[in-house]
Amino acid sequence: MTKIGFLGLGIMGKPMAKNLVKAGEDVTVFDFKQAAVDELVSAGAKSAQNGKELAQNADVVFTMVPNSPNVEAALFNENGVAEGLTAGNTVIDMSSINPLASQGFAKRLAKMDVGFLDAPVSGGEPKAIDGSIAIMVGGEKSLYEEFKDLLGIMGGTVTYVGAVGAGNTTKLANQVIVALNIAAVSEGFALAEKAGLDPELVFNAIHTGLAGSTVMDAKVPMIINRNFDPGFRVDLHIKDLQNALDTSHSMHVSLPLTAEVMEILQVVKNDGNGSDDHAAIAKYYEKINDITIQKK
Repeated sequence: MTKIGFLGLGIMGKPMAKNLVKAGEDVTVFDFKQAAVDELVSAGAKSAQNGKELAQNADVVFTMVPNSPNVEAALFNENGVAEGLTAGNTVIDMSSINPLASQGFAKRLAKMDVGFLDAPVSGGEPKAIDGSIAIMVGGEKSLYEEFKDLLGIMGGTVTYVGAVGAGNTTKLANQVIVALNIAAVSEGFALAEKAGLDPELVFNAIHTGLAGSTVMDAKVPMIINRNFDPGFRVDLHIKDLQNALDTSHSMHVSLPLTAEVMEILQVVKNDGNGSDDHAAIAKYYEKINDITIQKK
């Protein structure tokens, strides 16, 4: 059996690691939040004191942390994962980070004869819990083939999209589309609210039509019920859009709508809602239109 190390037990990482444990895999975990580690140990995992010890007890190490600097620290800081790796091991980073950073990490690990895949995910906490997240994978095709079944324990779809960095480029495209979709939904429902309509009735009327989307189905009920508990936080979407803009600028690609939604997210964050679900984009439209989008 492949020995698995899993580093990063946050909103997404904890249920993903749990699904590996539930599937009967040999899993060792590490996180700075001891309560999350204890929860995984109770579920059947083993624990490590740091990334180095984690890697020493694993054939493949999964990392699931917020951003590029966190991945770099997890891998290459003192007592980090790299210190415990041996030739032939593999690192699969499932964080959503800058694709150029993924390529840099792959090159550093290749010098140690360690494989690397970037495999970010989409779907939010509910899909992480039920094992139906979408996983987009970049790296050597043979390495993808070796680990796709293991990834399939955590995801409903596992798709190979190209060389290292392709996974995170695909994820950035996803995050751009999601952010713009939430903004479009918020703008449309702001109009309906200002007109005095019941947004629940508007939702029932349009969500199965051409304007309908997974985003609408997931976020409009949250908005109209005033539930902004985070499945995916505003702060993290700001991070993703910054990575998207940095990447696009490095390739001289113009993303004007992404830039606009980024400014909207900054307003939402500055109003104290950075820890809210990204459905809180609707709060910007409520603010500028002096309305509250809610069920009548």
